[in-house]
This record gives sequence, structure tokens and C-alpha cells, in this order.
Amino acid sequence: MKSPIDQDRREYQYAGLSHRDLDPDPIAQFDVWLNQALTQRLRDATAMSLATVSSDGQPSLRTVLLKFFDSTGFVFYTNQESRKAQEISHNPKVALLFYWREFDRQIIITGNAAKVSAGESLKYFLTRPRESRLGAWVSAQSSVISSRAVLEEKFEEIKRKFADGEIPLPSFWGGYRIEPFSIEFWQGRVNRLHDRFIYRRQPDSTWLIERLAP
Repeated sequence: MKSPIDQDRREYQYAGLSHRDLDPDPIAQFDVWLNQALTQRLRDATAMSLATVSSDGQPSLRTVLLKFFDSTGFVFYTNQESRKAQEISHNPKVALLFYWREFDRQIIITGNAAKVSAGESLKYFLTRPRESRLGAWVSAQSSVISSRAVLEEKFEEIKRKFADGEIPLPSFWGGYRIEPFSIEFWQGRVNRLHDRFIYRRQPDSTWLIERLAP
């Protein structure tokens, strides 16, 4: 029996993308597209899918939030004892995907992930709402738990522990920076003839821009 999803399709008609539209620097081009998404108040515009690979070659995927980017890479924060962190420790090669449906756009980034400094993690940690800082202490991320009540009880315990003072940065929590070696900009087009341009980092740290077939 055919599933109804086989007829679930639409045309991509938002815009085109040509080489002359692109900034020579992919980070500057990323900034342009991200700011357009933020200006239009797209929901979760900074959300990105992060793909990692386990030591036995099994890929895994989850969504994290971009918190900073510049010419050195793209930064997110997490529990550094989580599954993603363990997989990064075995294999630092990762991939990121931004998907902005309203613009028919994707950005695909591949690169190497490495921990940011404790100072950088602390600087960001102190900007988080107090409840989020407490939450960072609560979850042994990716571990099996018996119920939600376990989390809620731990949260109340941590609230009491730090009720009268500042909440310190957990030793197991911090950031990762993905230093890119390729960044692809994907613009959906009619008839599935999408515009795709990939920037590849060269040995001299310049970027080669190539068009890809859709």
C-alpha cells in the first residue's frame, strides 16, 4: 500500500543563488543568511543539526543551538560527558546542518570539533538564565534515568545547594568550536534544479568556491 507521503511535495520558489551573489568569505556569507533569518524572526533560526560518529562508525544526530561564530568556527555548548562529547573525543570530524524552510535554504558545514577554553565557557555560562545554569548541573546527559521525577528532584536539590550564592561552572560542561573545512550554501529552486555552492578551505587558508549539481 502506498503511503500518502509519496505525494507530499512542493516547489521551491523563494529565490535563486548565483556565484556573483556570494561573498568570497563563507563566514561573511553565513552571516548574511543568518541575519536574514533572524530579521524575519524565523523560529529557532540558530538551531543546527550536529552529526557525530561513534568509535565503531555509527553516526548519530541531534539539534543544538549556535551560540557564537567567527572566522575560527561555530560554537555550541553542552555537557562534555554526553554521547556527542564522547563521540567527538573519538572522532573530531563532525557535520552541521542549518535548515530554514521559509527561505528554502540549507547550510551544510563539515569540520573538526574541539573544546573551547574554560574561560570562554565561563563567560557564556554567566550569560545564561539562572534556571539554565542550574539545569546544567542536573542532567547526566545521555545517561538512562528511571523517571522525570528523578530530574525534578535533582533540580530542587541543586536549587537549595546554590540558593545563597553564585552558580559555578560545572567541570563537565562547556563549549565546542567546529573549525570548518567546507561550507555549502543550498538554495531550493523549481523543478528540483537547486542552486548549490560549496566553499572548500585550501592549504593556504583561502576558500575555493564551486557550484555543485543539484
